Amino acid sequence: MSHLANTYDLNGRHAVVTGGSGEIGLAIAKRLLSCGASVDIWDMAPAPSSYPLSAQATHQFVDITNPDAVMAAMKATAHDANAIDILINSAGITGPVNSIKEYDLNNWHKTLDVNLNGAFYCTKAALMHMEPQRRGHIISLASIAGKEGNPGMAAYSVAKAGIIAMTKSLGRELASTQIRVHAIAPALIKTNLLLQMKPETVAQNLAKIPLGHAGRVEDVAELAAWLVSTGCRFSTGAVHDLSGGRATY
Repeated sequence: MSHLANTYDLNGRHAVVTGGSGEIGLAIAKRLLSCGASVDIWDMAPAPSSYPLSAQATHQFVDITNPDAVMAAMKATAHDANAIDILINSAGITGPVNSIKEYDLNNWHKTLDVNLNGAFYCTKAALMHMEPQRRGHIISLASIAGKEGNPGMAAYSVAKAGIIAMTKSLGRELASTQIRVHAIAPALIKTNLLLQMKPETVAQNLAKIPLGHAGRVEDVAELAAWLVSTGCRFSTGAVHDLSGGRATY
């Protein structure tokens, strides 16, 4: 079945997409570009060849675990683009799969630094520019793991639960402004990560999804585009399920 994307008018708006060289971040960046926004992807990896580098589509090497680097990059981006209208916190790592008693402390800290602390640093820096404008959109990528807790993935689950809590807290904190805050909580999404998983692990995860299949990166991007559009006016501090029916709340 063919998919016809909805049309959203994001002309004149500038977005920062962290983790934009990854599959989900890239899909979101390209979807925002297709709606007329200008986009700056931040990643420690180079821009993928499919990302149409131009004056409207830029790339910066930014270490989001370094708060000073984040603050400097956000300031430079705001100066060049004249505004920060949209922040997409999509940078993330799963970390190792291991029991708590065997979990390496360095891996624990790294997983939380990238997934949770990095999102906090970027959000704080973006708000320095959004609050004077009294408008903006912040979307952070959570996960079904943040709701249910994945066995052997304590650090990742904790980080994504933190994203959910931060979204709810910030949504209320900024409710009197025109700054809207959302999280997207996917379950299994078709990325290269699936190719690295054991077939039996993939099958076990698919069995938990009532719709019977994994989601696509385009599904995440489409939801993100709607959330930052004028079509979504009466929602903030919300966690939007993208689990094919797996989530029970």
